[in-house]
Amino acid sequence: MDVQEVRTDELTSAQRDDLTALMARRFAVDEHPALPDPQRLALSSGDGIGAPHPIFRLLLVTEAATLRGCGVLSTAGDGSLALHIVIDPDQADPSAVRHVITKRAVAIALDLVTPLRLWIMQATADDDNAVAADGFTPDRELIQMRVPLPLPAELLAQTRPVTTRPFIPGQDEQAWLDINNRAFAGHPEQGGWTEAELRERLAADWVVLDGFLMADAPDGSGLVGSCWTKIHRLTHPPMGEIYVISVNPDRQGQKWGKSLTVAGLNWLAQQGLTVGMLYTDADNTAAVAMYHALGFADHHIDRAYLYAKVD
Repeated sequence: MDVQEVRTDELTSAQRDDLTALMARRFAVDEHPALPDPQRLALSSGDGIGAPHPIFRLLLVTEAATLRGCGVLSTAGDGSLALHIVIDPDQADPSAVRHVITKRAVAIALDLVTPLRLWIMQATADDDNAVAADGFTPDRELIQMRVPLPLPAELLAQTRPVTTRPFIPGQDEQAWLDINNRAFAGHPEQGGWTEAELRERLAADWVVLDGFLMADAPDGSGLVGSCWTKIHRLTHPPMGEIYVISVNPDRQGQKWGKSLTVAGLNWLAQQGLTVGMLYTDADNTAAVAMYHALGFADHHIDRAYLYAKVD
C-alpha cells in the first residue's frame, strides 16, 4: 500500500471523484457521516487550507492505483491535530489501511511537536485494542443519543414554554456568535466560531432557516438562546438532529436548555420525522442527565484517542 500526502487544493478531479465515491460507500454501510461537517465541507469545497477549520493534510492510501482509504488531518481548537480515517468498506484488511495512515500521521505530529487525536466513529472495544498497538489511548467520547418523536404530551406539559423564530441572515450572526462562543468557551469544536465559519455552515445544502430557532427574551434584552436543527434524509428512517443548542450564559440555571431542546424536537416532529438525535460529550453529566430525562437513549459512541506512545 502507498500513502500520499496532498492538500485539498492539490487534488486532481479524479482523486476528488474517488474521495466522493468513498464517502458515499462508507455512508451506505454505516448510515453515519464519514467525516464531521467542518472537514466534509472543506473537502467538498476544495479550499480546506483557508477554511475556518482547515484541513492540514490529506493522506490517500492506494493499492494497485485504487483508493483504499484516506486520512484527514485537521487543526483542532486547542492547537492539536485531529485525524479522521475513512476506509473502503470493501477493503479486505482495514487494519492495514488504518495502520499505514496512523503511522504517517504520527510522524507528522511528532515533527510538529503537536498532540494528535484519532477519531473513530461508532467506536467499539475492538477499536480500542486495535489502535492501542499504534500508541493511542481513549481520550474523549461523544455520545449519539436518540429519542422517538413526537415527544409525549405529559413531558411537553412539564416543560417551560419558549417562543422561537427563524434565524435571520444579516441580523442574527453577531448575537448568535456571542452567545455560542461564551456558552462553549474552551470547547474544541463548538467554541470560538468566527462569522466566516458560521456563514460557511449556513451555506450547506441541508440548512433550513425555519429550523434554526432563535429565542428572544420577552423583555427585549437580547437572546435567551437558540436551537439549530438538521435533517438527515438519507438514513433509515430519516432523523432530525439537534445540531447546535446554545443558552445565554447569563441565563444558566433557568432550564432554557430543556425548553430549547423540546422546541427543536417539536419542530422536527412537525416535519414528519419520528426519530430525534443529538451528540453530547460523555463527561457533560448535566446535559446527559437532561437528555435522558427527555427520553433520549444512548445509541453509540464516537471516540477520540490520544497518541501517547513514547519511543
